[in-house]
Amino acid sequence: MNVVPITRQEYLPFLIDVHYAGRSPSVSFSYGLVVDGALEGVVTYGTPSSAPLRVGVAGDAYKGNIIELNRLCLLSNRKNHASLLVAKSLRMLGGERIVVSFADTSQGHVGYVYQACNFLYTGLSAKRTDWKVRGLEHLHGQTIADEFRGTPNRAAAMREKYGDDFYLAPRARKHRYIYITGGKRFRRDAKSSLRYPLQPYPKTTNNNPTQGDTTNA
Repeated sequence: MNVVPITRQEYLPFLIDVHYAGRSPSVSFSYGLVVDGALEGVVTYGTPSSAPLRVGVAGDAYKGNIIELNRLCLLSNRKNHASLLVAKSLRMLGGERIVVSFADTSQGHVGYVYQACNFLYTGLSAKRTDWKVRGLEHLHGQTIADEFRGTPNRAAAMREKYGDDFYLAPRARKHRYIYITGGKRFRRDAKSSLRYPLQPYPKTTNNNPTQGDTTNA
């Protein structure tokens, strides 16, 4: 097994065809887990799409250090594959970074792979709503919103096109994990600047960190 940098051409099929979201976020760094010469899994990192998140994690002083582990996807999810991929990719990232990642409760994810990699746990994301269209519930909320990207009033445009089939639905909350890279002083100062209180790791009846929530984190 080996972890190596990979190209967009290599990671894109995993994000589109394997990951439950079925779309590619903004990706700045991408790594793959190669097993016996074949690509078994991918992990990608990028600037969070949410500007408030970049400031909200640790304040203005650290907004330039924030990066999101925004996709983690494996084909077979064998024991230790996910944690190996995440741990080695974090070392390969290098630099002074505050890495944020989320485990989606709507998919039954708890984030055991992040727990195995010693991420800090900072609770659940805030309550929000997603845009939905009846008959298209299989689409990610952001995919729905992207249809009218650049339109001054996207909600009005959606209502005009879809009428009563356009609606808002509560968004499933996500477990928020944070990992800090860099020198000892940076890690200490960044940790003390976190705006989210640290909490004990969440658990479910599935306490196996290699099963149930790592294939499409």
